[in-house]
Amino acid sequence: MSSQLDHSDMLQTMLAERFHLGMKRVLCLPDIKHRRALTYNSVMRFVTLLAGLVTLSASLSAQLAPPPAPWRGAGPTPCVLPDGGFYKCPTAGKVIVIRAGRLLDTNTGRLLANQLIVIQGERIAAVGAEGSVKIPAGAEVIDLRRATVLPGLIDGHTHMFNSRSPKTTTEQAMLIAVQNAQADLKAGITSARDMSSHGNGYADVEIRDAIRLGRIEGPRYQVATRGIVWAGASNARPGNPLEAAVVRNPEEARAAVQDQIQHGADWIKLYPAGGYSFSPEGKDQYEVTYPLPVLEALIDETHRAGHKAACHVYGGEGQKNAIVAGCDTIEHAFGLNQEEANMMASKHLFYDPTLVRYTEPYMDDNDEKNTKGKYRIIPIFEKAASLGAATAGIKVMMGSGVDGSTFPHGAQALEFEWLVKRAGMTPLRAIQAGTVVNAEVMGWSKDVGSVESGKYADVVAVAGNPLIDITELQRVMFVMKGGKVIR
Repeated sequence: MSSQLDHSDMLQTMLAERFHLGMKRVLCLPDIKHRRALTYNSVMRFVTLLAGLVTLSASLSAQLAPPPAPWRGAGPTPCVLPDGGFYKCPTAGKVIVIRAGRLLDTNTGRLLANQLIVIQGERIAAVGAEGSVKIPAGAEVIDLRRATVLPGLIDGHTHMFNSRSPKTTTEQAMLIAVQNAQADLKAGITSARDMSSHGNGYADVEIRDAIRLGRIEGPRYQVATRGIVWAGASNARPGNPLEAAVVRNPEEARAAVQDQIQHGADWIKLYPAGGYSFSPEGKDQYEVTYPLPVLEALIDETHRAGHKAACHVYGGEGQKNAIVAGCDTIEHAFGLNQEEANMMASKHLFYDPTLVRYTEPYMDDNDEKNTKGKYRIIPIFEKAASLGAATAGIKVMMGSGVDGSTFPHGAQALEFEWLVKRAGMTPLRAIQAGTVVNAEVMGWSKDVGSVESGKYADVVAVAGNPLIDITELQRVMFVMKGGKVIR
């Protein structure tokens, strides 16, 4: 026992020394703005480390020796999680059977009648028609015979964190992110790809991991942390390390990719093309950010590390550069043309239009102000989304872009409706965009995206038929994630 205590004392001393060394470096900075920003970041990072001393020490002890047998603490013998704390052990997963009046097979598009879904623990054990699948003795039966059952929905573009204001505290930001994640889950979003932490550093990694450990409820996340921007771009804020990483050349680009992966990023978020404007003749034009060699370095390093890149682009040369460089997902793409769409199809790149987010009334308000009502971006974007959806070989994703501002969390099923009504997709293809297509782009096809044996028991249900009325997805009445009923 004494050796464990000695090891814990050494850990505490080491982390305390790291904290003081970091603060020394910060206080040596001559520029007060940089000092304030880095002080805040250092405090946040090292306070997190120091706050975890007790649990890290306990974790070391837990790895060295299990809880005493017989257990001498409160209650029955507990379980030990990676933080080293003792927790009440979860009960063994029970057998649940869902009776589905209609079950949508998202792989084939068939609507199957009178199906049974047998769930053992967090995964599906069997699926089949009543009569061909046996209900195990003692199973809990959930009656959805009047409903249409689908796999849990997958949102390909979320922001669990609201954009951070100067007055937002770390605690407030985290609580808001948890609330947003829970709202998404209750709306039937059981998996999601989060596309940057909106000025909250690597905190999205903490939310992702907390959900995986069962500390809080939320979708299964893949996260993109801070994102990477070009030093000369309008969105570069080098004075705040909680914002995106800022790069100035290919070497810094590669280093930034590795740094984000080391901090837990699943995806690398890039910004090859910035804001839009109109020429005097009404032609839409777009800011170009990274030089092509820098963008190629960013994407090459991402792929070399076994990860994928998502590119925020509105149009123009920067958008074409993203396609040429092979960015895995093209986000938004207001100015997408047929040449670019064909190139995307040939390179097997995915298209994530985020239609609702950029066809909201405020977009017209901005154009009215900037062009005195002469020009509008919304019709240009709708044409591009329709073109992309109609191009053979392009796989369209369902990505909402919910961010707690103009598009609130829990409302992203609106995106399915927009894919149908504004991009011209069939209801089935829109649903597949938010299930099997998103599962594929995230590399999770073996686990989510369809209701099949061996996959996670992520299930939603609606009263009507979404193949006839896509707005049914805005009225989800039942949500299960990993065999646990959420609502």
